Parts: sequence; C-alpha cells; structure tokens
Amino acid sequence: MVDLGVSGYDDKLASFQAVTGIDDLDLCRDILSAHNWDVELAVSSYSSTISPDSVPAASNFDYWQGVEDPPPRDIDGVPQPPGLVWKIVTLPVSVISGGLGLIAGTFNLGLWIAGGAISHSSRLLGFGAPADGRVDAPSSSTGRLITVSSAVTEAAAFIGDFEREFGRGPAFVAEGFIDALQRSKREYKMLFVYLHSPEHPDTPRFCSGSLCSEAVAAFLNENFVAWGGSIRSSEGFKMSNSFKASRFPFCAVVMVTMAANDRVTLIQQIEGPKSPEEMLSILQQVVEQTAPVLVTARVEAEERMYNLRLREEQDAAYRAALETDQARERQRKEEQERLEREAAEEERKREEEEELRRKAALEAAEKEAALARRRQEKAMSLGIEPEKGPNVTQVLVRFPNGERKGRRFDSSATVQSLYDYVDSLDCLDAESYTLVGSFPRVVYGPDKLTLTLVEAGLHPQASLFVEIVS
Repeated sequence: MVDLGVSGYDDKLASFQAVTGIDDLDLCRDILSAHNWDVELAVSSYSSTISPDSVPAASNFDYWQGVEDPPPRDIDGVPQPPGLVWKIVTLPVSVISGGLGLIAGTFNLGLWIAGGAISHSSRLLGFGAPADGRVDAPSSSTGRLITVSSAVTEAAAFIGDFEREFGRGPAFVAEGFIDALQRSKREYKMLFVYLHSPEHPDTPRFCSGSLCSEAVAAFLNENFVAWGGSIRSSEGFKMSNSFKASRFPFCAVVMVTMAANDRVTLIQQIEGPKSPEEMLSILQQVVEQTAPVLVTARVEAEERMYNLRLREEQDAAYRAALETDQARERQRKEEQERLEREAAEEERKREEEEELRRKAALEAAEKEAALARRRQEKAMSLGIEPEKGPNVTQVLVRFPNGERKGRRFDSSATVQSLYDYVDSLDCLDAESYTLVGSFPRVVYGPDKLTLTLVEAGLHPQASLFVEIVS
C-alpha cells in the first residue's frame, strides 16, 4: 500500500467523498483501500457501478429539508433572489498531459441560506497531491474520470438535444466544463452553468419559455460564456453533485479570478423555475455587480500585456546593445590578440636572428682561433728560414688578392712544407686550395706532397700561385 501519511489519506478521503457524495466514511475508506488509494481509479470504478439514471434529480434535496429560502426582494414588482454573495474557492487550473486530462486541484462551492452563512463546501474534479509532497499516480490512463474528447462529445450531444427539443437558445459552448471555464477567463466573462434535468416537470417550460427567450438568450450570449450539461451525462451528473443541486431547473454563475493561481468564485445559484423577467433581473444584477471586477481585470491584463511587451522590447533592445558591445569587445580582443601575436612573432624572429648572429659570431671566433692556432702550428713546424746557399730553394707565392709572399726552404724540404708556409700566413681565408706552377702549368696536388722540392722541379727557385678549390 502507498504510504501517504495522515494528511495524504485525509485529503484523498475528502476528495473521494466530495465527488461521490458518499457520507459513510468507513465505506469510502474501504473503496479507496481496495483501489490502493488511487482516487481517480476509485471514482471511475464507483461511477461505472452507479448510473446517473439511478439517482433522482433532487438527490440532495433531503439534506436541505427544514431550511427555508430567504424572503425575496421586489424590484419594480419583480421578485428578486437574495443579494450576491461572493464565495471564494480554490481551483489551481491545470490540464494534465497538455490538455488531455482533467483538473488537478480543488473547487469548493458554498451555499448561503436563510440570511445566515451555512457553508457547505465540496471538492470538485481532479485530485491534487498533498501540499507537503507529491504522490505519483499510476501511469495507466484507465483511471481517468473523463477524457476531454468524452466531455466534448457530451457537450455537443446536449446542445443538439436541447436545440431539437426547445429551439434556438443560449450559445452553449461544445466543450467540457473546465475548457468553458478557461474560455470565460480568456474572454473576461462569467461562466453561466445550466444543469439540465430531462425528467423534471418544470424543465420544458423553463427551457422553452426562459432560456430560449430572445431577450435572455441575447443577454447571456453578450455577457456570459454559457455551458450546459445533462445530469444524465457523466460530467453533468458529477457537476450536479459538486454544486449540490437540490432543485431543478438549476443554473449557476461562476467566475475565474484573474490571478496566477486561478481561484474560482461562485457568484450566483438560480434554483427552480424562473420567468424570463426574473432571469433577466438576476443576470443583470450579477453583471452590474461584477462588471467593475471584470473591467478591472481586463485593464490589469492589458496593462500586464503592455508591460510585458515593453519589458520584452526593452530586453530585446538590451540584448541587441549587449550583443553589439560583446561583438565590439570581441573585435577589440581579437585585434589586441592579433597585435600581441604579431609582436610575439617579431620578438621570436628577433631573438632567432640574435641567436643566429651570436652563433655565427661564436663560430667565426672559434674559426679564427682555430686558424690562428693552425698558423702558429704551421709556422713552428717550418723552423728557422735558412740562409741563401746552393742547397736552398727560393719560393715566391702569389695569393688571389694579389699579395706576394716569398721564403727560402732547404731543397730537401717537401712540397707539404710549401702548403704549411701558406697556411702559416694570414693571407688566405680559404681552407681548400692548390699550389699551381706556371710556364708550364703544374698542379702540386695531394699526389705530390711527399716530393722534395728538387724532385718536384722547384729547385733552385720557383714561382707559384694559389688556386682556390670550390
């Protein structure tokens, strides 16, 4: 069994008792317990076993026996009902499953009798969860009280039967009660409710003589949204129980307050047969007393719509300005990022170039140092230049820059000594070169490095030039 707590069980018990009209609390508990405290399923099961045909039209009349109606007031010779009394009730109007279900909430209607307040309230359609928590209903749709399509079908059938039997009357809407209630709210009108009892002896005269009266029908069509239902239909029967209709013909005027919580007010009940003049007098009095409320509601709604549109326009303007500012800020950031990237790229290139120059300078310094060491080593390997003599060879070397250098060598020295001499001088930057003799041209390459100057034909004197090898 579902654990609802004391408050949850009491709420469901009160809802079930209000809809079914069963006074025996123990019986109500047994029925709900048998259906796992699913109120909709229990009411549906109970409704299927009790037909509207088995309930007399004045099924609630015994409850009001012994209570007299207040004396009527005369206005221009026409008897008037008691003055309007506003009975505020709560009905959070919400349609289950996007308009395919019925009501979730409560609808309490009060009756004022004999100049004193005898409150007799009941819950109407639907079953809300307790205020302190939500109880999930079964997912099956078989437990619904009545589907919207069935309510529309019943409403259309009532309108067809009414017009066939009594002719053209009020423009009843072919909708369920809840949809008609919402329509009245949208149109800033009150809802006129007529519960039709086909078997009641006063019904034909009231319908044909009063409701179908041209003046009454026109007044209803102009100032009200009219909804009617037969008490032999499912919704009409349940509405008669909810309104505690004790006399027929039965009419009521209700209005949804123009507020976010959709509170419903029962403005007037009209029970028993009434002449066209009495109906007009009652309805005119209702309109006169409620007109300021409806006008105020309409003005407030228009003001809310105007303020809403104004806020939407202001929000749109603000969003546009914000988007413009954001786009401008994005462009500024993108430009700043681009400049930063370019600056970073230039700095990177500058650092790379600086690094290349540093490396080149270091390499050049190392190369220069290596050349200096090489020149020093070569010069030391040559030894002291010999004095002139028969065994001494005079060698003259011409460099590519036109510079000439000469030195004396022992004739027994090798061609390698000539290369060492050139390497010891600070006259040549090239690392690869060849000594070449002219007239005739003789290249003293690697194959002749071990020859003595005499063997190479360079004694007693020779003139050589340096040829760069690319």
